[in-house]
Amino acid sequence: MDYQLAIENTPDTVPGGTGILLLHPSTGETDRIDTDFLKTDTDRFLVISTRTTAREVKQKLDHYDVDESKADILDTLSIERGYSRRSTSDVHYVSAPDDLEGILSVTEKFLAETDGKRRISFDSITEMAYYADEQRVYEAISQILELLSAHDAVGLFHLSKGVHDEVQIERFLGLFEAVVDLDRDGNVDTDFPETE
Repeated sequence: MDYQLAIENTPDTVPGGTGILLLHPSTGETDRIDTDFLKTDTDRFLVISTRTTAREVKQKLDHYDVDESKADILDTLSIERGYSRRSTSDVHYVSAPDDLEGILSVTEKFLAETDGKRRISFDSITEMAYYADEQRVYEAISQILELLSAHDAVGLFHLSKGVHDEVQIERFLGLFEAVVDLDRDGNVDTDFPETE
């Protein structure tokens, strides 16, 4: 199954199982790319948020006119911060951004229980690495990429260039075949595998 992309300088479509790394400056404007990714050619999507709460994710979706009825949100922050929370059928919670087992469990359940074209937005690897050591984060991202492949879904994973050193960035780059590189001025450079 192929998925349309609405990100500038990228191929028109990518095959199911593709994970895309979104490299961005720490002040980068990622919301536009993220929401364009989520609202194109999608039946259901899951936002895994280690950076903002479910309420803030909903505000972003609303602001960019993304169909919230297709959304599942995994909030990793509210419990740890002591915010009030109400679990619903489409908003899920884990105890903290370093609850990697919980994040993987919710992701696997979402992919197993939904049909059609599914997308995952992981925002962000950088924030997760503040809470969990890099090796555990690396392994968790590897497992999510395996889930995408097994369920013919696609994903967009945020990584801030200004926070990680080059060795760390190169290590995460090694997990991904497709890369979208956003600079401080909002220009997009991409590296995708050649399609036949």
